[in-house]
Amino acid sequence: MSADERADAYRRRVHRESRAFLARLGDPRGAQAAVLGEVLAAGAGTAFGREHGLGSVRDAAGFRRAVPVRGHEEFGPWLDRIHRGEKGVLTSEDPLAFFASSGTTGAEKTIPVTGGFLRRCFLPFYFAGFAALVEHHPDLPGRDDAVLNLWQDPHSPTGRTSGGRPHLGPSQLDYGEVGEELAVGLGNRAPWSRLPDRSGDAGPWERTYLRLRLAAEHDVRGVIAVNPAIAAALPHQLRLWWPRLVQEIRDGTLGGAPFRPPAPERADALERRAERRGRPAPEAVWPRLELLLTWNTYVARLYLPELREEYGEGVRIRPAPIGSSEGPLAIPAAGASAGGPLAVASCFYEFVPADEEIDPRGATLLAHELEEGQEYHVILTHLGGLYRCALRDVVRVVGSAAATPVVEYSCRAGLVSVAGERLRESHVLRAMADARAAAGGTIRNLAYRARPGGGGIPGHEAAVAFGEPRPGRELEAFGDALDAALSREAPAYARARRAGSLAAPVVRQVPPDAFFREWQRRVEAGERPPRVKDRVFQDDPGVWARLTAPAPTPVHASGSDARHA
Repeated sequence: MSADERADAYRRRVHRESRAFLARLGDPRGAQAAVLGEVLAAGAGTAFGREHGLGSVRDAAGFRRAVPVRGHEEFGPWLDRIHRGEKGVLTSEDPLAFFASSGTTGAEKTIPVTGGFLRRCFLPFYFAGFAALVEHHPDLPGRDDAVLNLWQDPHSPTGRTSGGRPHLGPSQLDYGEVGEELAVGLGNRAPWSRLPDRSGDAGPWERTYLRLRLAAEHDVRGVIAVNPAIAAALPHQLRLWWPRLVQEIRDGTLGGAPFRPPAPERADALERRAERRGRPAPEAVWPRLELLLTWNTYVARLYLPELREEYGEGVRIRPAPIGSSEGPLAIPAAGASAGGPLAVASCFYEFVPADEEIDPRGATLLAHELEEGQEYHVILTHLGGLYRCALRDVVRVVGSAAATPVVEYSCRAGLVSVAGERLRESHVLRAMADARAAAGGTIRNLAYRARPGGGGIPGHEAAVAFGEPRPGRELEAFGDALDAALSREAPAYARARRAGSLAAPVVRQVPPDAFFREWQRRVEAGERPPRVKDRVFQDDPGVWARLTAPAPTPVHASGSDARHA
């Protein structure tokens, strides 16, 4: 198949899956019932299905009675049996691979990936998720080097489970090897997608440099990041590597070794554009860049407006499909700035209000029962062998498409609470946005944690990287605005503040590049960039020490309880 034929086939597949997705939005109950019926039929004869009596389950109510809600870690006994070679444990099909993702205990998850899961659940979601890209940027699939895909890297080193099967991130799966050539991600046939053999031992940090070094010689029109932390890191990486990158293009080397004929004209052009721009930036390297595809909620909602300037005014930021290693969640809708309708034909979804604890035998809500403006924990069931698996994700309902809820990723599950205030990350993020609007300026990133009282009144502290340094009075005004916004967001926070059992928050101004330096440290230590994500609630003392070094002067919100740390 030629490149043009492949591009045409890709566009047709994307349009077909998108039409099928949209056709189901008018009847989410019917679509969800069909998915559950398929899962029950496929799982009834498995070891899990026999233990839970799935063969006699007929509907969602029966499914709830038969199977308790579990976290992924609680699937361990069944997964151990699969790794020992037992067949038919969670699925009737043998897994082709296992997706990896860090769990709540820090241990690696092993999420089964079967052919049925790929065909019926994941790939329809995957293709439909790129419908906006194909519609608004139709030329990008037609040229292998038009897209810099910073998310997928199917040629990077992968691990193995104890049973010997591939254990890898969703961004590492080589769809060509499982018979889905059209699903090979855009940009994964580019000249930089498979590095020379001599680069095989390079870690993720050096691999990232080598790919950027090669991509800098091409007319890249779109960047696929999905994880916005990768998109935010790219301008920093270009500035960090600029002298090396330009010199290697000039000399024709790659990683210090001869690679191709020298290209002094290209090197000179890069230097001129960076000089006009005032600094190296994606726009200076790729002046015809038109697309950045990434998640645009959570922390990214705060920093993407400023990041757009780094990429160029002509770049359109489009939302990426929403999902996790456990499975699909939502697909961007046409014209939507964030979020998307639930992928009601891919998985069976249940929800628990975010203010409530997840009870293994407690009540859950179905997709058609969700309320706009509310936040929910997500519980997932699908053909890949997950049955009522509680994710560590919270979504917010922001509208509807036909009869299907439109959701956006809101935050990770978890609370900060030292005086009964029970703050979620989403409370903090909305309060940060309000404080920014009230006090002005921009925010590049942030972290938040509880601050023990140490014999006094406990409180919270935030490490904030502002776009521009804030003098003391402005930082104090920001702290005041944050305190007021948190009181509006969380009534329990307001009560604790009024009662005097919770101190005003401490705002620590950290260097503008503090979060990038932490991102860099993790990638240099061996983590693949797609796995290094923004995280609001951060209680690791080592991370805090690095983010706040050199130690800034903390400023509290004003008030009778304001004290210097």
